[in-house]
Amino acid sequence: MKTLERLNPQPLFHYFEEICQVPRPSKKEEKIRRFLLEFASKNNLAARTDEAGNVIISKPAFPGREKSPTVILQTHMDMVCEKNNDKVFDFDNDPIEPLVIDGWVKANGTTLGADCGIGIAAQMAVLTSAEIKHGPLECLFTVDEETGLTGAFALQPGFMKGSVLLNLDSEDEGEIFIGCAGGIDTLITMAVKIKPVQKDTTARKISVSGLTGGHSGDDIHKNRGNAIKILNRFLWNASREFPMELANFTGGNLRNAIAREASTVVVIPKNQKEIFLEAFEKFSQQMRVEYMINEPGLKLKIEKTTHPEFVLTAPSQNNLLSSLYACPHGVLEMSSRMEGMVETSTNLASVKFVEKDTIRITTSQRSELESRKYYAAEMVRSVFKLAKAGISHSDGYPGWTPNPESKVLKIAIDSYKQLFKTNPKVRSIHAGLECGLFLEKYPHLDMISFGPTIKGAHSPDERLNIETTEKFWKHLTDILENIK
Repeated sequence: MKTLERLNPQPLFHYFEEICQVPRPSKKEEKIRRFLLEFASKNNLAARTDEAGNVIISKPAFPGREKSPTVILQTHMDMVCEKNNDKVFDFDNDPIEPLVIDGWVKANGTTLGADCGIGIAAQMAVLTSAEIKHGPLECLFTVDEETGLTGAFALQPGFMKGSVLLNLDSEDEGEIFIGCAGGIDTLITMAVKIKPVQKDTTARKISVSGLTGGHSGDDIHKNRGNAIKILNRFLWNASREFPMELANFTGGNLRNAIAREASTVVVIPKNQKEIFLEAFEKFSQQMRVEYMINEPGLKLKIEKTTHPEFVLTAPSQNNLLSSLYACPHGVLEMSSRMEGMVETSTNLASVKFVEKDTIRITTSQRSELESRKYYAAEMVRSVFKLAKAGISHSDGYPGWTPNPESKVLKIAIDSYKQLFKTNPKVRSIHAGLECGLFLEKYPHLDMISFGPTIKGAHSPDERLNIETTEKFWKHLTDILENIK
């Protein structure tokens, strides 16, 4: 028996479970692209791809609706690939294992891929439906949304014909999005010097885990712990009290995810082992008090480990720890244009030793204002410039300026009120969507974004709410029938 075959709406969950069987990491969309093209062929639907690997599958209008505007349903093919440390899983080859728990669908130890797999499933369900009375349809599936928006960047004028676009990549049912933040990455390469480990020392591995993590846009205002910042806070303080030497530091993973886990190996004199352990326990207690509300699962662990051969020199260690301590993370400004929305934020995403003498640090900045997006990026640059690190910025992507006069927005609001007897919220989102890039090449598009409720996106706690998925499906199909 398939796990999701008893869930409604079918065939939406049927297609989502099929999608879960297809590996689709960012920049490795070959298998999901082939899956979509085979689906189109099987159902006698026209399909085409562009040079970037984006796919469009088209469906003619329901009889009598040929003169309705052509509507584009849009999602991205790739998913964020995160797993728990104790989970053995190969995202390039293994299928996602969906579970149904207390009204939610989640995965077994990994991200679920409901972002944006449930949107893809909705497109497939619309494409195979013989009952929805819609106009001409184009279903656009873009590549590499999660790690660079490269599919949307590469989209060429003329590839799409529609005038209305429904983005199915939002994660809060009952909310209709008409704008989003723009973003940019600030990437740091820090050269460090190393030296042999001294005698009469002992090595300890220190780790931070159990944090919620989450999306660096949607969740940045929720005061969730950043494992890199927590671990570095202890190291920075300890380096002033003990002759502690750092052998490595690794934390976080993806640029658009809040770091959930981090670890390091340090070397300390044997005769200071006990007071060092006491200092760590005192710090751990402080962190448990600080995060007892927002991060009850926080775990700080210290354990004996293999002695490393090399550690950082004192200047290199000071540069790294001081820079990470000073690097901003979290909300920088709340919006004065849309109440309750984050205007500008920055995420300290990952720290990795890529060589024995080279550290790579990834950060990302977002803002609804282009000028403040760059202001935040230069704020981060200035911190690491003091450490004489190499710094570069990605090309970034534009925000999507809200259009309260949107015709499709009015249709969506009226549809929601009619279906559910309540008003939806209309807002902008701090996360990045591809819509801003679409507008650059298709300035005539009338767009909205909506979807079912997804919690914990970009983390192994990702889960899809079943009840809101059914509401999302009803809303989507009703909007399609009312675009005339």
